[in-house]
Parts: sequence; C-alpha cells; structure tokens
Amino acid sequence: MIDLAYDALTATPVAADPFPHVVVGHFVSPATLARVVAGLPRGQPRGSLPIASVRLGPDAGALMAEMEGPRLRAAIAAKFGLDLSGAPTMLTLRCATGERDGRIHCDSTAKRVTVLLYLNPEGAAWSRQEGCLRLLRGPSNIEDYAVEVAPVNGTLLVFPNGPTTWHGHKRFVGPRYAIQLNYMTTDGKARSELRRHRLSAFVKRLTRAA
Repeated sequence: MIDLAYDALTATPVAADPFPHVVVGHFVSPATLARVVAGLPRGQPRGSLPIASVRLGPDAGALMAEMEGPRLRAAIAAKFGLDLSGAPTMLTLRCATGERDGRIHCDSTAKRVTVLLYLNPEGAAWSRQEGCLRLLRGPSNIEDYAVEVAPVNGTLLVFPNGPTTWHGHKRFVGPRYAIQLNYMTTDGKARSELRRHRLSAFVKRLTRAA
C-alpha cells in the first residue's frame, strides 16, 4: 500500500513568493519511501527517463501509478483552482544529475502544472545546498531565491507553470532521484515531450555503452 499524505497537501496553504507553489514535507511516509527507494533503478544516466523505459520494483511502480491517479489530480486542481479533468499527464523519473543540470529556466509552455517528488535520503551535499531546487525571483541569479527545497525525504513540490516560474539549483553530480509529473496542455504536446525524453534516454544509453 502506498501511503501518501493527502491530508497534509490539502491543509498546506499556497505560498505566493516568488510564484504560487506548495511544498509538503514527507508526502511519502518513511516506511513507504524505504520500500520505493529499494525498487528504483541504479546506475542510470542523467536526464529525465520515461517510466516505461525503466525497470521498477513493485512499490516504486505502485507509487508511479498513484502519482498519475485521480486523487492527486483532484487535490492539485482544488488547491490551485484549476480544471485538470481533461489534462493528459507526462510522468518521468530522474535518477541522477550532472554538471549541465540545474540551470535557471521556466518549464515548457506545454506543461500546465509541474509536480516534483523527491526520493533521496538526507546527506551532506544537500546540507551544502548542492542540488537543492530554488524558486527564483528572476532568470539571472541563482542566489536570488525565495524558497529552497532540499530533494529529500519524500518532499512534494507543486506549481502551475508561467512565464516567471524561474527555478534551478546549484551544481550537483551524482544520484539524485526525483519523480516529475506534468499535467499537459494537449495530448499532442505531451506525446512530443515524451518522444523527446525517450530519444534522449536512448542516446545516453548508447553513449555509455560505447
């Protein structure tokens, strides 16, 4: 059974600075998180991997299914006053980050809402603020942030996308597990994004094997 803190998500108010968002710590309970992490793939390349392209243990697979399920969709729609009833989803898993990751950006306009769920244990790198996602006030300064989210302990971050939803993180090289769920604008755009991720994952595997 996947134990997620839906009550905590419902009770957490939307923060406005630097843009509307919600952060829920321990959205995945510690016992569930341990089982999920045990079933995650190891030694994967950096980048976002479509769920269908990775082998998962039963609890990790159940979490992915729950993330795309109706209960989370309804909770996020209610939280931000959105109609997500017909929005297609895109679900990916990031297992590691490299030197080129973390650059300041806004997400693609094809993504209406971004949902990030962090699956890493606490560690020294996060305490040094490496790899901790920052919600930024602008596009040019990684130090000009309003909120910093350590990627640990089943922390959930949700924000509707927009032209000023700048975010990024300081350099971190190594394993960094995160599930990203997006509610998309259209099926066509969702399929295009997934094709891009699949191609990227395939090329990275070929490069590693060469």
